[in-house]
Amino acid sequence: MKKFVCHLLLACILLTAKTAFSQNAGVVLVKNNAGAQLGYSPASGVKILNVNGLSFKDLNKNGALDAYEDWRLPADVRARDLAGRLSIEQIAGLMLYSRHQAIPARSTGYFAGTYNGKLFSESGAKAEDLTDQQKAFLLKDNLRHVLITTVQSPEAAALWNNNVQAFCEGIGLGIPANNSTDPRHGTVSTMEYNAGAGGQISMWPGSLGMAATFDPALVEQFGQIAAAEYRALGIATALSPQVDIATDPRWNRASGTFGENPALSAAMAQAYCDGFQTSKGSQEIGDGWGYTSVNAMVKHWPGGGSGEGGRDAHYGMGKFAVYPGGKFKTHFIPFTRGAFKLKGKTKMASAIMPYYTISWNQDTKNKENVGNSYNSYIINDLLRKKYKFDGVACTDWGITGNKTQMDNFVGGKPHGVEQLSVAQRHYKVLMAGVDQFGGNNEAAPILEAYQMGIREHGEPWMRARMEQSAVRLLKNIFRVGLFENPYLDIENTKNTVGKPEFMAAGYEAQLKSMVLLKNKNQVLPLKTGKTVYVPKKFTPAGRNFMGVPTPEKMDYPVNMDIVKKYFNTTDNPAEADFALVFINNPDSGNGYDSTDIRKGGNGYLPISLQYGEYKATDARATSIAGGDPMEKFTNRSYKDKTVVSKNITDLGMVADTYQKMKGKPVIVSVTMDNPMVFSEFEQQADAILVNFRVQDQAILDIFTGKTEPSGLLPMQMPADMSTVEKQAEDAPHDMKCHTDSQGSVYDFGFGMNWKGKIKDARKKRYK
Repeated sequence: MKKFVCHLLLACILLTAKTAFSQNAGVVLVKNNAGAQLGYSPASGVKILNVNGLSFKDLNKNGALDAYEDWRLPADVRARDLAGRLSIEQIAGLMLYSRHQAIPARSTGYFAGTYNGKLFSESGAKAEDLTDQQKAFLLKDNLRHVLITTVQSPEAAALWNNNVQAFCEGIGLGIPANNSTDPRHGTVSTMEYNAGAGGQISMWPGSLGMAATFDPALVEQFGQIAAAEYRALGIATALSPQVDIATDPRWNRASGTFGENPALSAAMAQAYCDGFQTSKGSQEIGDGWGYTSVNAMVKHWPGGGSGEGGRDAHYGMGKFAVYPGGKFKTHFIPFTRGAFKLKGKTKMASAIMPYYTISWNQDTKNKENVGNSYNSYIINDLLRKKYKFDGVACTDWGITGNKTQMDNFVGGKPHGVEQLSVAQRHYKVLMAGVDQFGGNNEAAPILEAYQMGIREHGEPWMRARMEQSAVRLLKNIFRVGLFENPYLDIENTKNTVGKPEFMAAGYEAQLKSMVLLKNKNQVLPLKTGKTVYVPKKFTPAGRNFMGVPTPEKMDYPVNMDIVKKYFNTTDNPAEADFALVFINNPDSGNGYDSTDIRKGGNGYLPISLQYGEYKATDARATSIAGGDPMEKFTNRSYKDKTVVSKNITDLGMVADTYQKMKGKPVIVSVTMDNPMVFSEFEQQADAILVNFRVQDQAILDIFTGKTEPSGLLPMQMPADMSTVEKQAEDAPHDMKCHTDSQGSVYDFGFGMNWKGKIKDARKKRYK
């Protein structure tokens, strides 16, 4: 009887509250006349409390308004209150960041999952349903940070989000899921852009292309638009921007950076974070944070662009970052002067990701050569104490797992701590000052680490250490409004993601990102209606960045249907007025080949920025860094070894076209992810236009003068590979650059328009 009276009283209170109730797709919306809008799922068991005419969600279902449930309080107050209520098991769950989740789950591979024990295609499940694995890590392991990869559609993503949030709301203390993504605004090159038409999501140039605009305001605009689309997809954290300065031109992650200039990278980092994190007007909750904000997880502290020989630390063979130029602190600049000093009210990026690398011999306190997330000097002393960063620090994905081979992308990356157990690795990360474990779905190793901490420091101390991380993690969820309403309006999602004005802004940015390097005799712009020859391109079989096999093919490298809207086309060079040749920068691999070991070598090869055969006669005879439990040697030198780029046929395509055109113009379009040696073909090209992953149509708009080129090189283009070998991996702007047949030097900040070399304030600002 007492329980019935309480429910009746609550119903009467709700009827007199200054709120409005509505329902949308199974979600009850409660609008406070003077405060936050609430959203909850009736199936979760959550009720609404009324206090002084205002409504609040009773997330822990105790019938009382607790501090963490009170949206009037600051995020840090709420976070501290909730952290104190959590069990160690629940805190351990907060410290997990899921492995990659596809919507729907794939049948095999890294993104696989099941539905009631069956593959998606056999289960009868909907794309938005939760997988068995997702239900398990949300319930059993208390995980609340989910990394989303591919989605079937924006609508499916929104429905999945609502299902996840309803599930989380009904268990534990009602902590919502903080969904995240790696960058997802890249282009589909062959897609046609039509003003006024929408898409799956707005398409923008890659980060190097953003840098090539030299325009932080454009990057801030991107951040605002991307944040709107992310929130409409249920995403509240961006695993970006990547602000490492790409000081070694061979690094295969250079394309995700803003180039090699520290000041330009800092300005872009600042603009990016301000755009993503700032809510304004009625959308602001406090201090610039609010319902349109997306947490920016800046990566990779303290900078990952100086891997020895240009190798990448996703692999054991690339785990060492080296500093022969003494520029370790230079790599901090995009963080300390950019992401940590925002112009907007949020003031600082909310999260950071250390890189896999061992910053070789840079730990001046403890003298440890371990991965950055394991290094107390790099996290506790530099990041936390010296640079006052108190946001979330999250490891890169999979660092605590066991390594299986030197060149496996998916395997564990316990660089420098291979001898420790999985639980010991977790403990070392926690003691270094990191809060969260990327790519880990299981809480058990964290709970083991907690017991290690009790044995060493006592339970009160270790509980306080865990709560410290919990507060940081919870604060990022509170200040974007997810505790009040994590649910999405599906129609709003469909009307927001990829809407025409967002598509238009992205396309405009693509146009601004391209760099004209050469325009002999002003061959550009081209007249429409002329006849063009476009040679087909051979792409050899290979493997992508994640090791997934890619088939060989022989096909046009551009959407010919779009080309035909500008020109007449022919497969006979004799009939053509000019030729358009579409190539990619050279790709010689990742600097390692296990077959070399079977031949008696050490496995290490040069990474070449030229197409043709390259012998590393100027490489170091003895590597700076070395040593791994899977290797019986420490010298990783590749001196005098030879490689040929996998796409050497691109070079042959230019030479063949030049010969066939018999003096008629040859225009070369280069899609660039890394700098390259232009001397191999530059003299055979009348014009060269560089793009950093744009739509084919944007390239043709530049070629035909519909838009004038305005981009500037965000990185130096080396004169030759000897120059590359002799430069210091950690030093920006230390290469001799290519000088072309017209006398132009392909240096940082170089670019042309129709009048010639661009000379404006942009280059001077960052020189």
